[in-house]
Amino acid sequence: MSDAWTQRKPTALLVLADGTVIEGDGIGAVGEALGEVCFNTSLTGYQEILTDPSYARQIVTFTFPHIGNVGANDEDIEDLVPDNNVGAVGAIFRAEVSAPSNYRSAGGLDAWLKKRGVVALSGVDTRALTALIRERGMPNAVLAHNPDGVFDIEALRAKAAGWSGLVGLDLAKDAASDRAEVWTEGPWVWNAGYGAGENPAYTIVAIDYGAKRNILRLMSGHGARVVIVPPTASAADVLQHDPDGIFLSNGPGDPAATGEYTVPVIRELARSGIPMFGICLGHQLLALALGGRTEKMHQGHHGANHPVKDFTTGKVEIVSMNHGFAVAADSLPAGVEETHVSLFDGTNCGLRMKDAPVFSVQHHPEASPGPQDSHYLFARFFEMIDAHRTRSAA
Repeated sequence: MSDAWTQRKPTALLVLADGTVIEGDGIGAVGEALGEVCFNTSLTGYQEILTDPSYARQIVTFTFPHIGNVGANDEDIEDLVPDNNVGAVGAIFRAEVSAPSNYRSAGGLDAWLKKRGVVALSGVDTRALTALIRERGMPNAVLAHNPDGVFDIEALRAKAAGWSGLVGLDLAKDAASDRAEVWTEGPWVWNAGYGAGENPAYTIVAIDYGAKRNILRLMSGHGARVVIVPPTASAADVLQHDPDGIFLSNGPGDPAATGEYTVPVIRELARSGIPMFGICLGHQLLALALGGRTEKMHQGHHGANHPVKDFTTGKVEIVSMNHGFAVAADSLPAGVEETHVSLFDGTNCGLRMKDAPVFSVQHHPEASPGPQDSHYLFARFFEMIDAHRTRSAA
């Protein structure tokens, strides 16, 4: 190792609440990011990960060492609200971010991170950090980037230790749209971009707790006109659009905190007889509305290689996950059936009502982590809608 390297000042620090300091090279935005540190095991899709609103107030450690090789573009964005930059507040990489090499690249990752205000750190032993998270759980931390290499470490330690964390924190109002709007963009087509929904046959009302764009695109691709309403929408607000189906979106934060104002609404809508489908936070909120309980996970599920079993089909799917809270399966009441389970740790990943067209999953069926194993869930939702229409017309 050269003298120049040994004397090189770190330009970014990750300071954990327990006082641990991890040094590296800063990229992206200059400043500080306060949040919970998790790790993600995906090999691809770093833009989608960093812009997923479910990562609000989190710092993502990528276990795959080479992040940024394919650059960044304006298409692979998941948050809905323009210029709100909802998603991860920080990112941690093993290797230095290299120049992009991909025909879809519109620029480098460093510039894109700066534009979004994401503080990032490279040159870190992400294997060791991942092992620490597995052993101790997801720590609160401050990620600080200063090109001059000057840091007040004690102040950073105090800030990390003083943050209360995600438990009890409602983030849906910050991550979601605050007004009703219509979504018509369809799924991405190779070398053609995103299509536009034409002559929709269904109206879906999506309650936005921090929704991802690709969920809405896939529903549009099934012939739906998707009306997005804010997380504070009442049951009357939802029903005034005469929906064929109701969707409960993903989102960040503690479901119990968000449930304080959403659970009564979801409970009323579940009694309406209108088919309902929930994903991620929407799954957790539905469980709470039906009488279940949620709990904080030790290290969470974050990645694109998670095996989940669907008890309704007997099949094992490889899915994308992103959640730090889970539904306690033993809390589900009579009349609610567990439909999916994680084969990593046995945690609940799906439920359905036995006497109503209402179901939800913890994982992200829209994310297509290589395979498209879970796309059938959208077809299942629209089959429920068709069946409900037939019954209503009889």
